[in-house]
Amino acid sequence: MNFEKLDRVDEEQLPIAKHKQHGWKHFLGLYAGEHVAATEFVIGATFVALGAKTMDILLGLLIGNILAILSWTLITAPIATQTRLSLYTYLEKITGQSMTKLYNWANVIIFTVISAAMITVSSTAVRFLFDIPAQLNWYPTDFWFVLVVLAVGIVVVFIAMYGFKAVSEFSGICGPWLFVMFASGALVMMPALSDSVLGTTVLHSFKDFITIGNESIWTGINAHGEPGIGLVEVIGFAWAANTITHFGLIDMALLRYAKKPIYALSTSAGMLFGHFIAWVSAGIMGAGTAILVQKSIIQLDPGDVAFQALGLSGFVIVIIAGWTTANANLYRAGLAAQAVFPQYSRKATTLTVGAVTVVIACFPFVFTKMLPILTYAGLLVVPVGAIVFVEHFVFPRIGLTRYWARYQNLTHSTPAVASWAIGLIFGFGLNALDVMSFYYLFLPTWFITMIVYTLLAKRYGADQEYPEAEAKMQKDAEVVKAYHKQQAAELTPMVEDTSWLSKALKVASWGSLLVTLVLAYNTMFESQDMAAYLDNRATFYTYGFACTLIYFIAAYWALQRKKALQA
Repeated sequence: MNFEKLDRVDEEQLPIAKHKQHGWKHFLGLYAGEHVAATEFVIGATFVALGAKTMDILLGLLIGNILAILSWTLITAPIATQTRLSLYTYLEKITGQSMTKLYNWANVIIFTVISAAMITVSSTAVRFLFDIPAQLNWYPTDFWFVLVVLAVGIVVVFIAMYGFKAVSEFSGICGPWLFVMFASGALVMMPALSDSVLGTTVLHSFKDFITIGNESIWTGINAHGEPGIGLVEVIGFAWAANTITHFGLIDMALLRYAKKPIYALSTSAGMLFGHFIAWVSAGIMGAGTAILVQKSIIQLDPGDVAFQALGLSGFVIVIIAGWTTANANLYRAGLAAQAVFPQYSRKATTLTVGAVTVVIACFPFVFTKMLPILTYAGLLVVPVGAIVFVEHFVFPRIGLTRYWARYQNLTHSTPAVASWAIGLIFGFGLNALDVMSFYYLFLPTWFITMIVYTLLAKRYGADQEYPEAEAKMQKDAEVVKAYHKQQAAELTPMVEDTSWLSKALKVASWGSLLVTLVLAYNTMFESQDMAAYLDNRATFYTYGFACTLIYFIAAYWALQRKKALQA
């Protein structure tokens, strides 16, 4: 069979081949790396400033993150594994090019703002090194801070343009270290909090932890001295924080590689070990820092918190976590912009979007308002996820035709565009009327969009049959399967690296993480008074930083050896 036409088709336009699919371990690492980022410092501290209570935080984050895991597993993964397409490609099959172009514009906006927030967060670590004042207003108040943002931003933009592959590979090894750092920071800060509340640096029970939490971390009183948010709001945010990726279906791009939809449960690595533990740890670190430097938590930025909790490793975590996340999102923004302006290269669109991103990053509001930004970003794309969900799952069950717009050769789907607009008006209208907590706006918006799209699509021809077009699509799918089968047959078998040096590097990298945790454990549980605590913390600062250097050198070296073997 001749596959010349398929050889010229962009790989993104085709379903993922069976031989390129991954098991659950792949997704554990992927989600652990992606969902432990520099923003966790901001979000964790924000829960403190919003006045949540300790048990509301512990239960609310657990329930909300489990709901997010189930959303990926029951909504995103089934569509991704049945189509093997990214949302962008599948959306074009369903709604045509006009809708896809509008959606790409939305992604440009969303990923630009998120990238800007990450650049600002990384800059807070750099500004701390140069003793530049914390930026607490929505606008910059120090010229040197602007210069720092520009310097950090320029590096991020050029890496997104030219070196994204290397950064994405490096990001993959950051997940375990980031998790260890967040957990260690909480352990290191607990004796200081305990001493301020209980008069002793030693915790004797979980009840002591709850007492410390209620009195000095999650007190139930917000930064303005008023009653704070409750359990329902905490659950809502933990669930809504990633609506852009699960209800909004953007993570079809990742989960289309999963061998089975159940592998979406691997998102628990990001939600439970990432968001749950990282947000709790960040709250503890923020409250502990506030006590040590005698400032309100709303007067601190990630640079302050990370340095007090982790020493020099704190600078590394803020810079790397912000840097890697900013690069990934700026790369996505550049791709989306190129889809809107296909006459320009990805490098050109990334440069243009990057310039706008760096300007936005100079304004600290982009990271101080991360909770509402993430929630509203999700609300912006949730109607699109509803359109795809209803056409994929509901249409075949109610006698409507999936791909009806494609069968009609439409480049513009009026039902899709109108449904998206109505969904946005409905969702943001509810918010303006303050009918319900804005954390939950995505749910009624999702259902309303599905209803509206179903009614409009039926009116525009979804209730008709298209046997000839359907037969042609099925025939094309069979050709693609044969094409993938040929590719699999031509694959060179993977060579496993079993050399003693590579094994030693892995032992060194994982061993350094274990030593870091032992040092943090020693700081929390072996500090009998403040003098011992300060000594143990200094030891953690010194040897913890050494372990950080060992981890990255060993892990990156092992990665390069593995790549060289597979080249």
